[in-house]
Parts: sequence; structure tokens; C-alpha cells
Amino acid sequence: MAAIARLGRLTTSSTAFFCCDVQERFRPLIKFYPAVINVAVNMLAASEILEVPYVVTEQASRVFGHTVEEIDVKKASMVEEKTQFSMVSEAVAAHLVAQERTSVVLFGIEAHVCVLQTALDLRSRGIDVHVLTDGTSSQNTPDRLTAFRRMEQSGVFLSTSESVLFQLLRDAKHPKFRDMSSIFKKERVETGLESGF
Repeated sequence: MAAIARLGRLTTSSTAFFCCDVQERFRPLIKFYPAVINVAVNMLAASEILEVPYVVTEQASRVFGHTVEEIDVKKASMVEEKTQFSMVSEAVAAHLVAQERTSVVLFGIEAHVCVLQTALDLRSRGIDVHVLTDGTSSQNTPDRLTAFRRMEQSGVFLSTSESVLFQLLRDAKHPKFRDMSSIFKKERVETGLESGF
């Protein structure tokens, strides 16, 4: 009997949200940064409603500043300063284990550096990774789009923030569906992916 391919199903009890380096210094540099910030804000709101851990990292904050003010890091389950490119430090890995999380929804910057290396490190630990294409970007479009393909080649699931959130809800009768509806009704921000990739 043929093996069943990984389906990438998500549940609130086994999922964590990873917000990678959405910092102030990058605001004028990253393509479609308003979309990245918008997704990060929406995922933080969803993490509160659905009680999903939300991990934030900051790359060399003395150089690049702290997380943008739109994202209230006080609501995150963990904020980690880093110099390595991957988010998966010993502390972050221990946090995942302690929370018994086997899937990570990943978004932020830059797609071809920190997000890519985080995705690979998580996959090497057997964690399912879902990268939000509408919430992940780089300074240069070719780097961004090539990173998506590179991650997909390594078994990462590419998705969007809305798709992931509906997957976590699974049913319009979910007790938190009404609370989540305010996120779905927000005005859309241009992602640069309207023509596909």
C-alpha cells in the first residue's frame, strides 16, 4: 500500500506562530512590508483568540531596531533576541518542546535568509512548517520568490494567512469563529503576489 503524503493539517493544540524579525529598520527596505506587518498583526490577534503560542525574534536589535510598533510584543509567548539567522535557538526549540508543538506557521523577513534557515532548521527537527506567502518578503523580489520554491523543495507548505486561520477553525460552528471574523473583514493589503509566482 502506498504511503500517504504529509497533509499538513493544522490544529490549535499542536501549532505555534513564528514572527521572524519584523523590525523597524527594515520598514523602508522590504518589498510589500505593509503586507508583512498586516499579516503579523492579524496572526497575533488570532493567537490570542485561538490560544496559539506566538514567538517573536529580533535580529541584532541594537542595529536593526525592535519589532515594529504595530505588533504588540507584550502579547507574544516569547520574544528572542538573536544574531544567528535562524529563529531556532536552543531557547526557542525548548519552548516548542515545552508547548508540545509539532507544526509552525512562519512569516516575516527576509524570505531567503532568516525565514528560509528557520524553515530548514524546523524541518530537520521533524516539525511541519507552513510559510505564509502573503506575510513573508525580502528586499528583492527574485530572492523572495526563489526562497518560496527552495522551501517548498524541502517539504515546507506554502499557504496564506487566511487559509491557515480557516484551517485552524475547521467549522463555522467553532466557538471562536465570531471573534475571528473581525480579522477576516479587515481591508486587504497588496502583497505583490497577485500575478502568482
